[in-house]
Amino acid sequence: MTETSINPVPRRAGRREWTGLVVLVLPTLLLAIDVSVLHLAVPQLSADLRPSSAQLLWINDIYGFLIAGFLITMGALGDRVGRRRLLLIGATAFAAASALAAYAPNAELLIAARAVLGIAGATLMPSTLSLIRTMFADPAQRTVAISLWMTGFTGGMVIGPLVGGLLLENFWWGSAFLLGVPVMALLLVAGPLLLPEYRDPSPGRLDLVSVVLSLAAVIAVIYAVKEIAAYGVGAPALVALLAGAVLAAVFVRRQRTLADPLVDLRLFAERRFSASLGILVLVILVGPGMGLLSAQYMQLVAGLSPLQAGLLTLPQTVTLIIGFTAAPRLAARFRPGPVAAAGLLVSAAGMVVMATAPGPGGLAAVVAGQALFFLGGSPLLVLGTDLVVGSAPPERAGAASALSETAQELGGAVGLAVFGSIATAVYRAGVSVPAGLPAEAAEAARDTLGSAAQVAAELPARAGEALLASARAAFGAGLQVTALSGAVLVGVTAVLTAIVLRGVTAPGVADQPAAEDQPAAEDQPAAESPQVAGDAGRADAAGVRQAG
Repeated sequence: MTETSINPVPRRAGRREWTGLVVLVLPTLLLAIDVSVLHLAVPQLSADLRPSSAQLLWINDIYGFLIAGFLITMGALGDRVGRRRLLLIGATAFAAASALAAYAPNAELLIAARAVLGIAGATLMPSTLSLIRTMFADPAQRTVAISLWMTGFTGGMVIGPLVGGLLLENFWWGSAFLLGVPVMALLLVAGPLLLPEYRDPSPGRLDLVSVVLSLAAVIAVIYAVKEIAAYGVGAPALVALLAGAVLAAVFVRRQRTLADPLVDLRLFAERRFSASLGILVLVILVGPGMGLLSAQYMQLVAGLSPLQAGLLTLPQTVTLIIGFTAAPRLAARFRPGPVAAAGLLVSAAGMVVMATAPGPGGLAAVVAGQALFFLGGSPLLVLGTDLVVGSAPPERAGAASALSETAQELGGAVGLAVFGSIATAVYRAGVSVPAGLPAEAAEAARDTLGSAAQVAAELPARAGEALLASARAAFGAGLQVTALSGAVLVGVTAVLTAIVLRGVTAPGVADQPAAEDQPAAEDQPAAESPQVAGDAGRADAAGVRQAG
């Protein structure tokens, strides 16, 4: 008997599931907004609460630290206690912590509120993504759902500064944090009506030692790379990095011995899962670092205001959305490997365009290069995430989603440190400081372009212009070297993608000879393919029934 006759087509999502997807996009939209509005609120809250420099650092960093640190734990917890239940608990905590942050009377309480926001935020991402895995058993529909879910991030990044700026111009700094309350209230009302419950039928106990190990390992690594990005390689960063590596090794070894591991390492035996996860990390290495450098170039080299620089990020936002929405259509016609590899070649070309910024038309090169990078990389983000989540068994979708989010968090942090260090090294080697400048001012000018601009403003006109011109040229050289390094990394990743995903099909579709070798099946819509395995759909339904 053939596979076609024994594997039914997975059930297709209906109106309730698509309406529920709107509810699942809300947390992603809010998390993206929450990051951007804090940056806008810092001047006002600093004047009101008067935090020390260390407290201000914790206000900014503790949220991201705890989100990254708790993702794995929350993903596994959702598989055990129920994904909808954990999502609603997290939404309640997020709303309460948002109100607490808005009315915090001092820096200490604001730090505590931001810590709770981070822990609550860690429940939202794996819960929403794993619920998408449950609600959309049909592979083609799931790809569309993930592309829309990811568009929520982009929407948050776009409207966050606009909404936050509007609030901060008319109200006090705490109003920016109150955005989370109505959004989470809507989620709490609509969630029980539209979202199914799902949990592992045989979850096992949650290993608390593994929870502590994963939290400590992730936070130590992220702390280390942030230290390296800010201050260079030093003893504190190296100690933290070594501690994180040791803790991670102990964590992995413990997972191999547990009957109910926090992370099922057998997931990595699935080629779709492990290859897609690795490729996602490699590509995400490039984005944050190049984004930071392009923002500095626009303001400190091209002389744009923050608003003008923000408006020039709109082209990359548009191309990101185009790529997200095009991914499902491409996935319906082609296999993930060729689509992702071709897109990464476009991204690499974008980095090459950015490398021309030091020459004439530098601003246009930066804007066009960033737009091309995101246009090419966005299909991979959708298809790679779909492969990671769809390749995991339904009962492990929460853990798989958390691994995907954690890997991307780590990739972004490491990339920022690596590419920031490359740009800084080239800048320091190239900047020329006028003779006779006080040692402290000279060191500041050699440190960053922003500091050089401040020093130049205090010098006589001719000396200041010479320093600023030298600093801008050195920064442009750093941007060029970094962009070319990024182009090489993305180009190599494109080749690796074509190799490791060769022959890989969408989750739920058995690996088989290429479509060109099967002309009879060539015109069949992917969403209705009879070769889609029905096991995932049956397991989803069984899990939902048991959870209910």
